[in-house]
Amino acid sequence: MTLSLSRRKFMIGAAGAGIATSFAIRSRPAEAAEFSYKFANNQALTHPMNVRAGEAVAKIKEESGGRVEINIFPSSQLGADTDMLSQVRSGGVEFFSLSPIILSTLVPNASINGVGFAFPGYEQVWPAMDGKLGEYARGQIAERGLVTFSKIWDNGFRQITSSNKPIASPADLEGFKIRVPVSPLWTSMFSAFGSAPASINFAETYTALQTGIVDGQENPLAILTTHKIYEVQKFVSMTNHMWDGFWILGNRRAWEALPEDLQEIVERNFNDAAMLERDDVMKLNASLRAELEGHGMAFNEPDTAAFQKKLADAGFYAEWKGKYGDEAWAILEEAVGKDLG
Repeated sequence: MTLSLSRRKFMIGAAGAGIATSFAIRSRPAEAAEFSYKFANNQALTHPMNVRAGEAVAKIKEESGGRVEINIFPSSQLGADTDMLSQVRSGGVEFFSLSPIILSTLVPNASINGVGFAFPGYEQVWPAMDGKLGEYARGQIAERGLVTFSKIWDNGFRQITSSNKPIASPADLEGFKIRVPVSPLWTSMFSAFGSAPASINFAETYTALQTGIVDGQENPLAILTTHKIYEVQKFVSMTNHMWDGFWILGNRRAWEALPEDLQEIVERNFNDAAMLERDDVMKLNASLRAELEGHGMAFNEPDTAAFQKKLADAGFYAEWKGKYGDEAWAILEEAVGKDLG
């Protein structure tokens, strides 16, 4: 079974403006296109990434004259993140979108953008990721044999949720059982707070929260609604502790099999879609607090300076500066406009 584009409304923005798109599932013979590729991801169909990716693959098919067909498999249909990373390397799937922080299990320095409390806001994020920091990360990815495009997609600033208490200060994280993605950076950061981080693939996160294996998790607001995290969590603490995005990763052999004119069509449309998705996420986040409060979630806004000081005092920044190396760390500090401790 594969996915192809049909139409439906996905509402975003504070005013509820709609962008029309969705997907229909149907069988399609592999020989229908000269190049029939799979694009796997862990997001729901209603997440802006899949909405815009759906538009992009439709344009790719049209502009290529039907020579390139990219079928989207959302919601971890083809496996968990770590499984899909292995598959995109082997060619089991041709494209896969992944957080650079999870990608660090293969490409250690890809996670440099996720250093805790590094980015004050989007005013620093996009110049960095479209500039030197993104260029550095893409170079690291290329060295591991994967293809990626020049524009990273937005996942958003991550917030901490809990089933039993708001996180108002670093002390509230001591002994706190929190689900984190499978990545050393997340584990290290929450260990520095004295938490009990548990590395769990996203596909198993809802169940882990529902059954009490963990008390909380951390993710951007959009994911709290598209994956109904509000059903198993009560409190949202707006820590903005990490900015996260999605690189679209390509299998190099599959990519190099495309003639240059088709590569240009694919890359341009994915990059254009990434820019639209960034705006979608910004609008969606502006409306989500009220929506999540309507689902019974309680919000608080902690003093993030206290959290950053706690990490500095625990040696977190010194440890990761050593791991990333002076070159990468200097690019990060230039991007965020401050010394990180």
